[in-house]
Amino acid sequence: MEKLTLADLKKLRDDKKKAIAKRDTDGKTTQIVVGMGTCGIAAGAKDAFDAFLDEIDAKNLSDVVVTQTGCMGLCHAEPTAEVIAPGMPVVVYGNVKADIAKRIVNEHIIKHELISDHVFDKPAVDILK
Repeated sequence: MEKLTLADLKKLRDDKKKAIAKRDTDGKTTQIVVGMGTCGIAAGAKDAFDAFLDEIDAKNLSDVVVTQTGCMGLCHAEPTAEVIAPGMPVVVYGNVKADIAKRIVNEHIIKHELISDHVFDKPAVDILK
């Protein structure tokens, strides 16, 4: 096994700090909660989770945190993701594959538009007005 240099150790530390910061909720205004129960994982929630992280990094969004939870009770619509963003209703999206996760970041979080074809827990009409 190759020995690590001081520079290697510093890079490793910095990489781990960045990974931990992505899950820290302090100072974050937007939260994405991915259902990672066994039903969600079997349906591809890990790929969706990774796609959220990748797109958030690509868009350099520092105020968004991605966390996980167990089953949300919408097993027929897995993978699921709840999005809590300022100025928007709390929404649970269903059938969230990697491409939909990227759409959620770009349309819901950045443009403040609901992705109606994937909303499974629709907000009441009076909340939207």
